[in-house]
Amino acid sequence: MVDDTGVRECSIARTLDVVGEKWSLLAVRELMLGSGRFEEIVRRTGAPRDILTTRLRKLEQHGLVERVQYQTRPDRYEYRLTEDGWSLGEIVTMLRDWGDEHLAGPEGPPVLFRHSCGEIYRPVLTCEACGEQADVKDLTLVES
Repeated sequence: MVDDTGVRECSIARTLDVVGEKWSLLAVRELMLGSGRFEEIVRRTGAPRDILTTRLRKLEQHGLVERVQYQTRPDRYEYRLTEDGWSLGEIVTMLRDWGDEHLAGPEGPPVLFRHSCGEIYRPVLTCEACGEQADVKDLTLVES
């Protein structure tokens, strides 16, 4: 769909409005890996505190993250992914896979993940309808 100015409207742009900043996706990565406390997210991402605060608030506003109190006197909170936040897992995984393939260098990927089958995990896109592996070059745009 193209608007009056010729700009193509799409879900990619809408998604990037919510999670398109570096510190947002790195915060999501840390939450997926079990780091929920602000100080731990700062340390593991290297994010400036003020920027990370802004990114986490935005993720919370959009229902991807929730703050949960874990201590009183003083009140302290940790962040947890919501179901919508967890659904970003495939995106984060595909970004990591692309980086592993194109940016890792001779030393290889910095981290690997093992699937429950026992093998090192490598994601692939498949068509939900037929189950075949999908290549984006084989897709055609359906105009609405």
